[in-house]
Amino acid sequence: MNTETTRREILKLTGYGASASLLTPMLGQLAAHAAGDAKSANRKKVVFVLQCNGMNPAHLMPSGLERPKNGRPTNEKLEEESLKDRTLHAALEPLTPYKDRLALVQGLSGRIALSDHSANHGALGCYPANKGPMAQTIDCALGEANPGIFPYVALGMAEKPDQTLNYQLSAAGPGKANPVQCNPELAFKALFGSVAGGNNRAAFDRRTNLLDFMAEDVKRTRGQLAGEERQKFDQYLEAFENLRDRQAKIDAISDDLKKHAPKLDAKFAKPTETNRLEAQFEIAAASLITGLTNTVLLTSGGGGQHFPPFPELGIPVGGHHYGHGGGVPGKTYEDCFIAVRQYHCKLIANLAKTLECVKEGDGTMLDNTVIVYLSDSGDGHHPQLREWPVVLLGDLAGKLKTRGRYLQFPGYETKAHRTMANLYCTLLHAVGKPTDKFGVADPGLKDVNQSGVVAALLS
Repeated sequence: MNTETTRREILKLTGYGASASLLTPMLGQLAAHAAGDAKSANRKKVVFVLQCNGMNPAHLMPSGLERPKNGRPTNEKLEEESLKDRTLHAALEPLTPYKDRLALVQGLSGRIALSDHSANHGALGCYPANKGPMAQTIDCALGEANPGIFPYVALGMAEKPDQTLNYQLSAAGPGKANPVQCNPELAFKALFGSVAGGNNRAAFDRRTNLLDFMAEDVKRTRGQLAGEERQKFDQYLEAFENLRDRQAKIDAISDDLKKHAPKLDAKFAKPTETNRLEAQFEIAAASLITGLTNTVLLTSGGGGQHFPPFPELGIPVGGHHYGHGGGVPGKTYEDCFIAVRQYHCKLIANLAKTLECVKEGDGTMLDNTVIVYLSDSGDGHHPQLREWPVVLLGDLAGKLKTRGRYLQFPGYETKAHRTMANLYCTLLHAVGKPTDKFGVADPGLKDVNQSGVVAALLS
């Protein structure tokens, strides 16, 4: 029986059941949405904060250190400095309370994802920027390796308030763009609707009851298939049952959800850029604390040429304007970059403080977390990607060496050079899913061994 025949037979079979009109369209979707598993006892947490418009390597330079005046560093060996007696750049100043938990990472490249602006899926996937979701991105890979009830949660702030989803930055696999939810109210309802009361609770109950209602029809359909077709259908059945189990698991932790769910106040409804982004950070923190997920992606603009303005910060124009050297009244283009980065660092510091207040094991939730802060366009508005600045906050339960370090890795094309793919392999090793290859190799580094981890960051 060919694929088209199988499809027709399944549609015919579902027509016999009471829930046929509901079951038929779901069969092709359940497997993609039902991979969550809360059984893992591994509590390590990874948060990616992906900001648009580039991250100037100079903003990672602490006091007493300077960039080469004639261009990017060309050192052939790792250079390291302690942050202990140094002051962070003004752009990173809000992270000062966590200076002893930081690693400021310079010199990793990502040329394979080179584009005129955003690297799109390539920023987290380490592959060409303009070919769509060629493979799984690191947020989804880590989510699968270390899942909560939801393997991963992707939240963001788009350039326009009415843009609900961003499909350009995260991918569950080849050809499977993972949507970033850019509407905090919808994100709240999806994650915390079971405890929100009113219409949100009713919608959650309807969804749960619907799955129970459909269960017998799914099993009846399976019983009328045989051989290879039944084996294929079992994938849908397993996904279906996982989805129903997830609803039950969410209901089972309702007390924790009630305790930690953000308040659905005006912040979630007002479309200002800062309100939307702050609300998403609050949702991310609550999702981690309640165990809904162990992996979060938080995006701020990004993908294509999406550069939101920040009028609340005195920057009423989009980032493309100051990305090309334009200022605003009272601020140069550099002032604009610093103000926007300070704001994001403030949100990151607040997230760290929230996690630090949650006891977990012999320490706090922050002890078991790493926050990875980078840009979807690497080192600049129009990036070169021979270096891709990254800020790491937290050591992931001691699996990473991130405490108070400034690291300048060997320059592009030197024999000891490391890439973003090596960093992502490092993170996978740290959560217990070791791999030595990620994404697509850079053809410009033919004489460089591009496999393996960044040894200097892995404990």
